[in-house]
Amino acid sequence: MAVLIVIFNMEVPRRPQPSFMLALPKPASSMSAMGAVEKVTKKGPMKEKLERTDDQVGQGKRNSEEETFESGVSVFVEASADSSELVDTSTARTNSRLPSQDSFSEESSISEERLAEEAKEAKKKSEEEAAAAKERAAQRQLLAIEELVQSERNYLRMLQLSTVTIRSNLQKLQPPLANLDSMFLYIEEVIDVSGRLLSLLDQKQVKPGDPHFLETLCNSFLSLSSDIEAAYKEYLANYNQVTVIENGYKQKEALWNEIVKVIKASAPEVNATSLSFFLVMPVQRIARYPLLLQTIQKHTDPTHPAYPLLEQTAHTSIALNCRINEYKRFREVADKYKKTETLTIKDKINRLNSHSIAKKTARFSQHFKHETGIAAKLVDEEFDALEGFFYVLENGILELLENVETYLNHLQAFLACKTEEFDFDMDGEKAPICYKEITTALRQWILPTFEKRMRTLIHKPLCALRDLLVGPRNLIRKRLDKLLDYELIEAKSNLSYEEQAVANTYRTMNTLLLNELPQFNGLALQMIWSMLGTFSCLHKDLASDMEQLFQSFAQQLPHSSVHPAAFWEWAESAVLEGARRLQTLCQSVQDSLNSPVVQPLSPSSQRRLKQLTDKHGSGKIYQVMTTVVGSRDLDLNLVKGELVAIISEADTRGDKRRWLVDAGGRRGYVPNSKLIRYHQPAEDPPPSPHLTLPEGMSGVRRHSYTPQSQPLTITRQPCFQVLAAYDFTARGNHEVSVRAGEPVRVLEPHDKRGNPEWSLVEAGDGQRGYVPSNYLAMMPTGTGPSSSYYPYC
Repeated sequence: MAVLIVIFNMEVPRRPQPSFMLALPKPASSMSAMGAVEKVTKKGPMKEKLERTDDQVGQGKRNSEEETFESGVSVFVEASADSSELVDTSTARTNSRLPSQDSFSEESSISEERLAEEAKEAKKKSEEEAAAAKERAAQRQLLAIEELVQSERNYLRMLQLSTVTIRSNLQKLQPPLANLDSMFLYIEEVIDVSGRLLSLLDQKQVKPGDPHFLETLCNSFLSLSSDIEAAYKEYLANYNQVTVIENGYKQKEALWNEIVKVIKASAPEVNATSLSFFLVMPVQRIARYPLLLQTIQKHTDPTHPAYPLLEQTAHTSIALNCRINEYKRFREVADKYKKTETLTIKDKINRLNSHSIAKKTARFSQHFKHETGIAAKLVDEEFDALEGFFYVLENGILELLENVETYLNHLQAFLACKTEEFDFDMDGEKAPICYKEITTALRQWILPTFEKRMRTLIHKPLCALRDLLVGPRNLIRKRLDKLLDYELIEAKSNLSYEEQAVANTYRTMNTLLLNELPQFNGLALQMIWSMLGTFSCLHKDLASDMEQLFQSFAQQLPHSSVHPAAFWEWAESAVLEGARRLQTLCQSVQDSLNSPVVQPLSPSSQRRLKQLTDKHGSGKIYQVMTTVVGSRDLDLNLVKGELVAIISEADTRGDKRRWLVDAGGRRGYVPNSKLIRYHQPAEDPPPSPHLTLPEGMSGVRRHSYTPQSQPLTITRQPCFQVLAAYDFTARGNHEVSVRAGEPVRVLEPHDKRGNPEWSLVEAGDGQRGYVPSNYLAMMPTGTGPSSSYYPYC
């Protein structure tokens, strides 16, 4: 039996070709049938050619070929091999497949064209969408840039409005507002840096839509980043003070209503009701820079030439805010611990509690362990060096301030002694007149100006610098306390919330001091050097003014035309001679002012004399000849004329130059060379009445050196006269000798110091001098020897 293959071909509707090709696997049944035919069929040349043609069409399109061919039904019957029938059957099959292959080729070419067109359209569409997205990003970038610039201009305008208009109107309020300037502290720096940023943008003359504007904006911000940080960090650190001051205003309702009225009148378009509406703007603005820059960066193409610069600017703004926040935190810690509180003992006791006692006990224990070497101390060499230099500066500043104050006090004392006001009866001499005019100019113009500049340029800055030392000193001391607390918890692995707060406080204070103390030390040292230089310049100006003053009188002074060498030789000899004469004059004045060693005692000295005599005997009484200033242990400080009693004529080491004395309760050592035995008078003179001029009697003050004298004018009949009750022998030029019963005339009932124990009298022979007041007595007229002096009545 032969295999009879009957193929029925019939036309079927053709399915529409999709726009894409999907290779599907060939059914397994057809594959197995074809394989059976190939095994039993003998291949001829024509059939091999057809099969090669089929292979060239392509194995990947078999599914499509089967779908495009005319559908037919093949019936395969197994039979014996018959080559002729088989060849006829193959030929008939080949003939039936040739038209289907031609149609497939045409449809494939059409499909490829469609695919190309569709790909081209999709590409064009994607390009259009990308361009639209890029255009939208560019528009958003432009809007973000314009928002940054325009908001900066509005921000600057509002700050200027608050600083200039509102502030000036508030300053006109009566009474003036307290601490108004403190609210606007550091805002001028913020306005300045904001104005400079806008100026840099305007100088480039580039609009926000220009591609180069973004680069200009980033370069301007980066160039001012350090100035922005310096201005804003000080303002933000001081902003808490702004809130405190404004709350103080709000507590006074009438005052606050006036302030709000002024604000609304000064800025009606803003509708602000408080100063904080304007003063909070820098706090908000510095935090808005990163947001605006990040928005610009988000809508900027990464391929943009300025994109790396924009990214750097955004990172810089974020880092700038972080540093400002850290600085503000440091300032809060510093403000908390640098304050100096003046507490009474009651306040300190009220603050004591179990927590504070435990904390102070732990600190004391830790400090004791450090001092005894039980526990190792945490050493920070960098901080120790800064601390030591700070204390050196502190001592130098305080000592310099003390020296300047002493200098100014001496200068004031010099100006208070106005010698030019005294008349020395030298009207006919030319040189003294010139000297008087020079002295007057010095005391009324040159030296007061010099003193004023000294106080303004040196004394006031030194006082301010001394006050600034308090804050760092308190922080250093507080750091030591926190260090002791930190050492107690340092070794712990797990810290509680309070312990973590203690550790953070110590680290913050330590970091703050390490950052700020070098700057403070450097500025303090610079100020010291500047003030010392100013001190030298002031003296240079003083010397120049004095030289100019003396040159105006040079022609009127003697020796003005002498050769310089001869002039300096004369000046040196004149100065030495003047010094010698001044020393002689000083010694003479000292001798005139000092009371004699043996003189009538005051009531207190008489009581001490009686006490010492009763205790030690009259032979042990000595009197101090000159003032004694103790220089060793157990030495006494005694004034001239003071009475002491000798206890021992040698000290504990056997030194006979130091005597142990009793000064009326005080005991100590005195050099024996400054003591003299006190000779008590055999009979104490009776106390004399207080000598005063009677009413109706006038006189001119006279001195022993007065060349002329005028007799006293008597207005009524005299009734008393003054006599010497005891003999008195003068012991110096300032005293006068009198004999008992000798009438004298009292010129002054006291000495030059106002001491009534000595009286200035004129004896019968015309000599004048001092005698003890208790050596004089008033007698009725006619009971004593006659005299030419008019007695008192």
